[in-house]
Amino acid sequence: MKPKTHPTPHSTPVQGEGDYKSAKRYNESVQSFVKEGKVQEAAKKAQPATPQVAKELQRAESEGLSHSKGEDPGDDRQAHKIS
Repeated sequence: MKPKTHPTPHSTPVQGEGDYKSAKRYNESVQSFVKEGKVQEAAKKAQPATPQVAKELQRAESEGLSHSKGEDPGDDRQAHKIS
């Protein structure tokens, strides 16, 4: 039986929760998605199927927010609301 070996910091491209190749591939995919004009179609498909589903999503969001400690002051992104 071989002893277990652990990779050294320089033997793997993994950085934190991902690696450079995966991050680059993801970023290129997102840019392509936006440039090809697929955002509106995807947003339309993501709409709740019925008013009842929309109401349940709003209830679930409110429940989740009730457990929140608030917005991160260092996060400059806008919170998205279900409308």
